[in-house]
Amino acid sequence: MNRTFIIAVAAVFAVLSGVFFYMKTAMPEFRFNVMMGANILMLILSAASYFMVTRQIQNRPQAFIRGVYSGTFLKLFVCMTSVLIYVMLNKKDIHKPTLFVLFGIYAVYSVVETTILSKMARVK
Repeated sequence: MNRTFIIAVAAVFAVLSGVFFYMKTAMPEFRFNVMMGANILMLILSAASYFMVTRQIQNRPQAFIRGVYSGTFLKLFVCMTSVLIYVMLNKKDIHKPTLFVLFGIYAVYSVVETTILSKMARVK
């Protein structure tokens, strides 16, 4: 894996984990387990997306866009499925701000990942 990508994704994971641990004590109404689970899931999906994009770049550099779209769609689909499962399991006790945090996690990882991968594509 590209060192820059690893460092950036690890930094995002560490910062978000720190924020969630702070929220666990300062704002206990947020669902810590759900947010940390989403953070771990996005870390795994970012790694999968990285492999999809780098494989596309190695085949044909023009295929970068297809790789990024595939990775983004994969993450979006998994996130939407996860949110649907969360909502179905907690119908009566849904904490809506936690849902917004989950979509924020998706946005942060997507921005960081796309930025780094587009820089990688320009170099190759």
